[in-house]
Amino acid sequence: MSIDYIPPDLDGEGLRIGLVQARFNEYAGQALASACIAELVSLGVDEDDITHVTVPGALEVPLALAKLAHTEDFDALVAIGAVVRGETYHFEVVSNESAAGIRRVSLDTGVPIANAILTCDTDEQVRARVTDKGRDAARVAVEMANLLWALDEAGEVADVEAALGRDDEA
Repeated sequence: MSIDYIPPDLDGEGLRIGLVQARFNEYAGQALASACIAELVSLGVDEDDITHVTVPGALEVPLALAKLAHTEDFDALVAIGAVVRGETYHFEVVSNESAAGIRRVSLDTGVPIANAILTCDTDEQVRARVTDKGRDAARVAVEMANLLWALDEAGEVADVEAALGRDDEA
């Protein structure tokens, strides 16, 4: 017996990706967006197939994502921004509600969304994470777009043993 397996696919050729960047903590949003876009291009996404919009803050990101998702013009989306803990409960509200909104948009529309909204205690933590998180978000967007495409292809999945380089007769 063999198990159907869909291997990760990081080929961005032909994919259309949308980015929604929160401008609050703009230094972080710009660094995240730059790293994300550079990684998307390195994965084969054509710059002409990347749409980048900005919104005031993290709470506005889900609405813009929903609008983009409903156009049906995008294979995946990326949420970008940073929420830094302050002295009030507002940090928890913004962090939790933006994440919940992003998740809801993805589930409601079926469009994968990479969540690259950092939630950190300090600016130093944000600066330490922006490049890797931006790159990671690009890889998540491409991989999930390709996975959903593969899942839509009825029964066209690879055998686990073959994908893992194992011989069935061993």
